[in-house]
Amino acid sequence: MTTTLNTEAKKIEILISTMNRTSMDFLYKMTEQLEFTSLEYLIVNQTSKDKLLVSKDNNVRVINSFEKGLAKSRNVAIAHAKGDICLLADDDVKYFSKLNEKISQAFISKKEADIITFQMVDEHGNLFRDYPDILKHNKKTLYLVNSVGIAFKRKNLLDRKVLFNELFGLGSIFETADEYVFLRNALNKNLNMCFEPVSILEHAYKSSGKNEGFDKLIFARAALFYKYSGFLAYLRLFKHLYLVYKNKGIKFSQLYSKYKVGLKGIKEYKMYLRKGLEKR
Repeated sequence: MTTTLNTEAKKIEILISTMNRTSMDFLYKMTEQLEFTSLEYLIVNQTSKDKLLVSKDNNVRVINSFEKGLAKSRNVAIAHAKGDICLLADDDVKYFSKLNEKISQAFISKKEADIITFQMVDEHGNLFRDYPDILKHNKKTLYLVNSVGIAFKRKNLLDRKVLFNELFGLGSIFETADEYVFLRNALNKNLNMCFEPVSILEHAYKSSGKNEGFDKLIFARAALFYKYSGFLAYLRLFKHLYLVYKNKGIKFSQLYSKYKVGLKGIKEYKMYLRKGLEKR
């Protein structure tokens, strides 16, 4: 049974993934508009033993991790978090004022929600994407979620064993869709996911996810298609490449070679299935 938050104050913790940091300057830049001490922060710094990050702030904890991969970083953060509500973060966002109040109010007004996703804007103040006019998420709307807009009740995720799939995301085998696979897992385990049409942060528009013609993203996208569509993935891959072509992400002459890249991604994903290292 899903638990709820009552109206009393709950501790909010921001879970930040970063790499090779030795200074806290990036955190202070992220939080310039916030009342810094009103929130807790957990930083997972994927680094080497000669580049360690140390916190001198009572409300900032640091884990220096010697693994690589964004999904692994997120999982380390979730496993070591202490907040009642956690917000996923990257090191290049800038939060807007009253972040604490916006997140708290969203969970108070949506008592049934285990996960709430928020809006963000680009560096010009424009909405980062066309957000859906919905109250609750479904399989289709999850494609529109950015990981840095995801807040969740920590205990509920841990109780249902909802974590990031470490085959997907930056630094992994399939370098895309880590947040989508994460949220689909949560949806499959009957967690309630709601959307709050409130912008909580700024993030530069340039994103690896917008370069859909890159081989590594086609490779990863094809694997994602197979994970959720099985043999229909081969048709979905063709449709996807045609849309990328229509959006001028690739040339017509590249369609065949890019399709072969996608086939390699499906083959690689099926290998993980055969070895029992992945489940559809």
